[in-house]
Amino acid sequence: MVSQGRTAGRVPIRTCVGCRSRAEKNELLRVVADGPGPVSELVPDPDGLLPGRGAYIHVNPGCLDVAVRRRAFARAFRRAGPLDASVVRRWLESETPNGASPGRTDTRRPRLIGQEEGDTT
Repeated sequence: MVSQGRTAGRVPIRTCVGCRSRAEKNELLRVVADGPGPVSELVPDPDGLLPGRGAYIHVNPGCLDVAVRRRAFARAFRRAGPLDASVVRRWLESETPNGASPGRTDTRRPRLIGQEEGDTT
């Protein structure tokens, strides 16, 4: 008899609130709303340890822009007031190296065919 429960090694899937595409949880950045007041600040939670409801976005400033423009964070956090995304924006800009494509985790330059590792010619 085959078990219908969780399988070992299965990675949770989450939806990016910006582009609405689904991805593995470890490919996305968890964001939480800090502060119960009328104006809350969005805080990056890369380790997934902060308490409270979380929303997920790709590590891509474009997805953040779309989420802010569509007010996706307000819906995800069930908040009516404005949410300040400046801290998340600074975090994304510091984590996204120039020239790296969104969603690419290996930021090293790809080697050309026949090129040895460490050879920059």
